[in-house]
Amino acid sequence: MEAYAGLFASGFLAATLLPLSSDLVLVGLLAAGGYDVGLLWFAATLGNSLGAAVNWALGRYCLRWRDHRWFPVSGPALERAGRWFRRFGVWSLVMAWLPVVGDPLTFAAGAMRVNFRLFMALVAAGKGARYLAVILAARQLAG
Repeated sequence: MEAYAGLFASGFLAATLLPLSSDLVLVGLLAAGGYDVGLLWFAATLGNSLGAAVNWALGRYCLRWRDHRWFPVSGPALERAGRWFRRFGVWSLVMAWLPVVGDPLTFAAGAMRVNFRLFMALVAAGKGARYLAVILAARQLAG
């Protein structure tokens, strides 16, 4: 059970604005063997999606502090995410798993007051698909 909780925590922290990777933790657990692959997928997807929800909440409720030095999203990253979001709309949230733009994108969704249920559905779908791809790739490489 500790492995699933660790993967959940890794996914959660990786989805916030901290520069972490839960993919390596997932691949390590797959390589170690003895774990239910469906539960690994679920723990990673749930943790990563809930971490993105933290970004949404920060964007929704904390944007007024964006000009402070300690603010977790840089101006250029927020601008880039905002352009992406305006260009592709709410459906861009399916791509919230992307490096560099994904976390600021979830933050921008909160700032733009995207409906939270829609946000969670789109983000979870994208993140779940990404973790499935990681699992399939790891299995393919393992032979």
